[in-house]
Amino acid sequence: MQILASTRQMRELDRIAIQERGVPSLDLMERAAQAVAEAVRDVLGPEENRGPLARSFGLIVSTGEQPPTEAEQREMDELRAIVESKNADPTPRVAVFCGPGNNGGDGVAAARLLRGMGYQVRAFLVGDRDKMTPDAKAMEEKLVAAGGELEPFCPEEPRQNVWLTTCDCMVDALFGVGLRRPVAGAFLTAVRIMNDRPCPVVACDVPSGVDGDTGQILGEAVRAKVTVTFTCAKPGLYLGEGGACAGKVRVAHIGIPHDLIHQQLLRQPETAKVMDGGRYVLPRRPRTAHKGEFGKVFILAGSEGYTGAPVLAARAAVRAGAGLVFLGVPREVYPIVAVKCDEAMAFPLPEKYDKILEMARGCDVALIGPGLGRAPETEMLVRRLLADLGIPVVLDADGINALSGHIDSLDKRSALTVLTPHDGEFQRLTGCQLPIRDRLTAAREFAKAHRCVLVLKGHGTVTAAPDGEVWICGAGNPGMAKGGSGDVLAGMLAALLGQKHLRGPYAHPGKLVACGVYYHAQAGDSCARRLGEYGMTPSDMIEALPQILLKHEERGQ
Repeated sequence: MQILASTRQMRELDRIAIQERGVPSLDLMERAAQAVAEAVRDVLGPEENRGPLARSFGLIVSTGEQPPTEAEQREMDELRAIVESKNADPTPRVAVFCGPGNNGGDGVAAARLLRGMGYQVRAFLVGDRDKMTPDAKAMEEKLVAAGGELEPFCPEEPRQNVWLTTCDCMVDALFGVGLRRPVAGAFLTAVRIMNDRPCPVVACDVPSGVDGDTGQILGEAVRAKVTVTFTCAKPGLYLGEGGACAGKVRVAHIGIPHDLIHQQLLRQPETAKVMDGGRYVLPRRPRTAHKGEFGKVFILAGSEGYTGAPVLAARAAVRAGAGLVFLGVPREVYPIVAVKCDEAMAFPLPEKYDKILEMARGCDVALIGPGLGRAPETEMLVRRLLADLGIPVVLDADGINALSGHIDSLDKRSALTVLTPHDGEFQRLTGCQLPIRDRLTAAREFAKAHRCVLVLKGHGTVTAAPDGEVWICGAGNPGMAKGGSGDVLAGMLAALLGQKHLRGPYAHPGKLVACGVYYHAQAGDSCARRLGEYGMTPSDMIEALPQILLKHEERGQ
């Protein structure tokens, strides 16, 4: 689990490290450049594994009826020589696009280091040379001393343009964090060149055009294969379209003192973290416990036309470790649901509310909503149960929709409530505008205001706790975007919250929910690797779940 830093926090970390701790800014830039150069090396692969060129290059020159002039013929010969030299020399070519700021300075330094690694490197300055920062200018001097050059970016110049078509890798060092306006002018041209060429792109800190805090795309953005981010990961690398542009994220520690990071970030009351790799340990189940100790889960779900949702939720709850799962469905769909259930105990909902409440109260946690429908009497039932139940409740799908216009039903609860909306359900619940531009802030503010745990589903699902802590899920894939995936997640969360050994006095319910979100995403990734994103199903995710949970179980006798 990695701590996330906002643009404002990173600027303050840099300021304190340089101005108050005396860390030389050029040392930070040099280490950042080293991390970028190493990422380029890893993307290109070791020389002995490269083999023959993956593609050859040709040049088609269109001429009119008249033969070319001597100058035109000379230019065609020069362009042809650029292409032919690539076909003759397997040494990888790397283009580094540098802005005038310190992110550009990282790129200039990386260009020098890549030259030292034996690559053919050209560094291009995009933007006004007069706006270069002192550190960027210092790195240019070192590049020139090493025999390199920071060239002006001139995409209309044929020789430069043809050379760029022969590149094996490109480096995006245009902006980094802090961009707040749409990419335009020569910067937009550079972004489009990086996206249009078939070679991979390594981005410095944040892909240009991505808002580092929200993941919002500012006009157009670089689509990187790898993003090397410095000191701490940024939220925008995992959220929405920004997460899709970042590729694989590598965090490089460049010399900011660890105690400063701890002081400025980890000690703050409202932290943001990303769950991206690593083990999030599930404690060993007590050896002497019985099934009641592992949670009795009450599920209220299903309606005519929606018989799959309750079954998926119940099966997921069983797979996630619940001791007993009771699945209550409307009487008219009970025969269909019952035949699909083996481990979960399905039953037709009693007609009297008191009987339903009695059964729910006898359990440790309730899941309300998958496939439930939006009939007025159903929504009233949901709100009554919220008011009368003193156990944790997970609200999903139509359970959330039942709160639209009745948010007071949530506010009056004293027991834990977990909501799992997608953007559309969140919009109906809150009246917010779509698309949600700052998902992290929106989730955090809702969770704090209504004293609940909110799971805002989507690319980079955000889990927010009432104390202001948030977690972003760094796993998952588009193959999970199928009806039923949310039902699986809801069943898993209910099962985890119902297990008594997971709810110790020091357990953080928000973190437990975030772990459940991450396990769910890992199950999806496992299915994608094995079956492909097109063919995988929510049922496959349930079957993959035991192996995922096994990876996270605490080891021991």
